[in-house]
Amino acid sequence: MSTDCLFCKIVAGDIPADIVYSDDKVIVFKDIAPKAPIHLLIVPREHVESLAELNPEHDALIAHMMRLLPKIAKDQGLEGGFRTTINTGKDGGQVVFHLHIHLLGGQKFAA
Repeated sequence: MSTDCLFCKIVAGDIPADIVYSDDKVIVFKDIAPKAPIHLLIVPREHVESLAELNPEHDALIAHMMRLLPKIAKDQGLEGGFRTTINTGKDGGQVVFHLHIHLLGGQKFAA
């Protein structure tokens, strides 16, 4: 855990969030500035700064996150599809430097 990381504080329960799913590896909560009718963040409990910081020890974690996405989408009623985004690094649009996947849906996205 990083003591100055917003998502670490959410994982620890120090900052409230609208959590829709939780297990021993990740939490999933609603984005506070949604870009779609459904906009969730899938956040690992372990602090990993970004996608660029993953290494082989994180293989099971990222696999868990990727396989969880369709289940969460289905639970949210996104039968017609959904979009996922991972912003990586400052130039990639990452604002919170704790790996997370955006799950967006509830609208039709342009190709």
